Parts: sequence; structure tokens; C-alpha cells
Amino acid sequence: MSGLSGWGRRACAGFATIFFGFSLVAAYAQNSADTVREIERYRQMLADGNPAELHVARGEELWKKPRGPKNVTLEKCDLGLGAGVVKGAYTQLPRYFADVDKVMDVEQRLLHCQITLQGLKLEELTKQKFGDGPEKRSVMETLTAYVTDESRGLKMNVSTEHPMAKTAYDLGKKMFFHRGGPYDFSCASCHSSAGQRIRLQDLPNLLDKNFAQKAYGAWPAYRVSQGEVRTMQHRLWDCYRQQRFPEPGYASDALTALTMYLAVNANGGTYDAPALKR
Repeated sequence: MSGLSGWGRRACAGFATIFFGFSLVAAYAQNSADTVREIERYRQMLADGNPAELHVARGEELWKKPRGPKNVTLEKCDLGLGAGVVKGAYTQLPRYFADVDKVMDVEQRLLHCQITLQGLKLEELTKQKFGDGPEKRSVMETLTAYVTDESRGLKMNVSTEHPMAKTAYDLGKKMFFHRGGPYDFSCASCHSSAGQRIRLQDLPNLLDKNFAQKAYGAWPAYRVSQGEVRTMQHRLWDCYRQQRFPEPGYASDALTALTMYLAVNANGGTYDAPALKR
């Protein structure tokens, strides 16, 4: 490993720990309490070798790389704190943006900047919205990993002061509790009570402030089972898929509203992502 770069050494160490972690989890799978403890220990072991760091590094390169017909960088992209300011921006998203007169989450805003600053087309940017290996990497997930990493350690502080932000929050709350689909499910079916689990995955009660802060503050996350960094857009898309709802539109206003509700519930919590998930 002496010939590897710093990133390469950390990635190798991280992947080695991943395989070791899977064996630990399997060994304790027959005992529920032991399983929960081992999963938490497994995550702690991976903390210093999270492969998400590779995505963060690539995202920073993309942010500073001239792209598109206009051949400019994203360094003048306004994420809400001024042109080019990335530090802390994610902790205040979604938010109202006066230049477009609407509420946007981070992925909507990144799309807007790439279209207006770089001259890229929406169809091109969303063709590979979710990554699927090195040959099908998602620019959106990579950029989001970088932007969110710049808010690590800061407190969530999403505002509903603007009337449109409050409207988005109210809509998101309705979506959270709305039941439908073939299973008559809602977001609340899985995330409004303590102690629920699907397989080895704990289901946080997002109506409890402490659980909401911890859960929201851990996304985006590197999914070990998928080998990709997954953003909040993907997390919500996957929830709707599991509920057998129609696929939500990528970067839609509806998903932004649901994200607004979840983010406000997490206000005051320390943001700690991109994190690591099974």
C-alpha cells in the first residue's frame, strides 16, 4: 500500500473494515440486542475510513472545474449565503430563494446553478441522477457530498419565516402523514413510533426531536450495500419505492417540501454527514 495516495490508503482501510464488519454483524444476528450493539460498533470502526470521503474530494473538484457550454466553475453558485459560500449552507437548506421566488433544497439549487451559470441542460444533468458504479457515476450525488461535507459539525437552522417556506413545511407535514398505495402506508407508518425496525435497520421516530436530529444529520450517506453516496433525494425516492407509491420526480417541489418538514424537525441538531449506512 506504500504506493497508494492518502485517499487510496484510507479507501482500502475502509473497505477492509467493511468486510470485517459484515462478519461481525452476521455472527451476532441471532440476538437482537447484540446485533444493535455490533452494528453501532461497526459504524464507529468505519468512521475514519468512510469511502464517502472519495466522493467529497471528487465533488470539490467538480465544484472548481470549468464545465458546460459557458466553461465556468460553480464557484459563484449562491446556495443561500452568498455567491460561492459553501461553508454552513446546507444547515439552512431547504430555504426560500428570492431570485427564483421559490423554496429549494440543495439538489434543486445545484441544478439551478449548473443550468444558469454553466449552461448545462436539465435533461443532461438528471440522466444519471443516482450513481451505479464507476461507469455510471452521478454528478449530483458527488456535488451534494461536497456541499454537505462543508457543513459538518454545524447546527441545523432551517427557517420557515418566509411565507413560502412555511407553506412548504406545512405541505411536507401533510405528505409525511398521508396514507395511500397498495399497503396504505405513510412515512409515519415507519417513522412515528420508537423501537421499530426493518431487518437490521432501526427506524427512527422522526417526531421525536432527538431521533429526528440524529437521523436527518446523517444524510447524505455512503451505503455500503450499494457502494454509493446516497442523498436525501435518493433516501426519499427509496422510501416511496418501498411503499409502492409512484416514483417521485427528481428534485420536485413535493420532495423539497417533505425535506423541509424533516429538516425543520431536526433544527438544533449537529450535522454530521456524509455518514455511513449499511
